[in-house]
Amino acid sequence: MPRQTQPATRPARRRSYDQFCAGARALDAVGDRWTLLIVRELLAGPRRYTDLHADLPGVSTDVLASRLKDMEQGGLATRRKLPPPAAATVYALTARGHGLLPVLAALAEWGAPALTERRPTDAVRAHWFALPLLSALKVAATGVLDVRLDEGEFHIRTGEVAAGEPVYGGGPAAGADARIVLDAELCLALGRGEPTFAQAVKDGRIEVSGDGALAEELRGG
Repeated sequence: MPRQTQPATRPARRRSYDQFCAGARALDAVGDRWTLLIVRELLAGPRRYTDLHADLPGVSTDVLASRLKDMEQGGLATRRKLPPPAAATVYALTARGHGLLPVLAALAEWGAPALTERRPTDAVRAHWFALPLLSALKVAATGVLDVRLDEGEFHIRTGEVAAGEPVYGGGPAAGADARIVLDAELCLALGRGEPTFAQAVKDGRIEVSGDGALAEELRGG
């Protein structure tokens, strides 16, 4: 009887460009599809797997699970269980993962000119407009700013944000220091620098409300 041979074991794919280059090393960690978009979602703070999946339309459950595992192994994210009564498992960025904020902000600024019109297949979430808006805000005051668009509401933190602290989040924030109302088209234009935030406020295209240092600075005071 002929001896049966075992199928050859396929070697694990090496997730590296094997180049002694800082850019290549960075892409080893975040170059896979969906990884940076997962970082975008986790900049809003710890998220449950189901919440991540809901705000990443188009990603399969297998791919999302795989990317989260890679991010844990690469030191970009951690997984922990919240204490009762929540008792839910959440994913959160590490300080190294949080350090990708300026990378995402630069990518959003670079990609803003491509958002000329919304395609029928395009999904949208209000908090996705946070990155272009953050690049347009030039304020020194630290606080929480509520933003209202036709697509929904979200909030962003201005000033210094410590590593691990949420940069923005979905929905209005309790006790926000200021609030602005504008449309999505203007929000994207601000990300391109056309016009500046101060110009849009002066022209009445952005409605600012609230008291305190943040609201006053947003009004140009």
